[in-house]
Parts: sequence; C-alpha cells; structure tokens
Amino acid sequence: MARISGIDLPNHKRLDIALTYIYGIGRRNAGKLIEKAHLSPAKRVKELTDEEVGKIQKVIDESVKVEGDLRTEITENIKRLKEIASYRGLRHMKGLPVRGQRTRVNARTKRGKRKTVGALRKEIRAKLEQPATKEEGK
Repeated sequence: MARISGIDLPNHKRLDIALTYIYGIGRRNAGKLIEKAHLSPAKRVKELTDEEVGKIQKVIDESVKVEGDLRTEITENIKRLKEIASYRGLRHMKGLPVRGQRTRVNARTKRGKRKTVGALRKEIRAKLEQPATKEEGK
C-alpha cells in the first residue's frame, strides 16, 4: 500500500482514482499531478515503485495544499468570517446554509431534525386531557 501525504492509497485502484482519497485532491487535480510526475493514470497503485511514489509526493508537496494544512486554512477562513460578522460568518454561526440556498422547505441536513412548534399530535393531546377528566368526575 502506497502512503502519500499521510494517507494509505488502496492498492487495487487506478492511480488517478486513488489520489482522490487525499483530502484536497479531486479528479481534475489528480490528472494534472500525474501528468506533472510523468506517470500513467491507468497504472494501479500496487504497481508503483518507491521512486514513483516519491515523485508523486514531491509534486503534491510543491503544488497543492492538502490534508491538515488545507483543513486549517478553511477553518481559519471561517473563523475570520465569524469575527468580522459578515453575512456568511453569521450564517456559519447560526448553522444555516451559507451560499444562498432556500431554507423554507429544504436545508434539513444543515438545520437538523424538524422541531414541531405549537401543534400537538392526537395521542399526546389525548394523554394530556384524560387525567384531567377523571379527576373532575370524582
């Protein structure tokens, strides 16, 4: 198993697909990186030599920000938006969609489980009313 940028790449995958397992590298970036390293994208990870793995690692290090560095940069950007209290920062603070999506009917993933306000279900209402009627009868 080849280890690049702290990630174990799956042996049975093609190189261009396997590189997408690294945070910050998508299909397009993977193709460009393989081209820079002068390797074949159709080659399987298990067929790579140590020299080829080193080439890929070197190209990634000098051209793309990945894994921990990228995650810290993203969190710092979000923290900055919150500090300056921009619209996007406020949306991040409230846990709402940031990029203009509608929230009236969608955005369940971001907003969480539905919380019913004001309306009681029939079973709950019946349970609440029963004890009161029995005591009145006595």
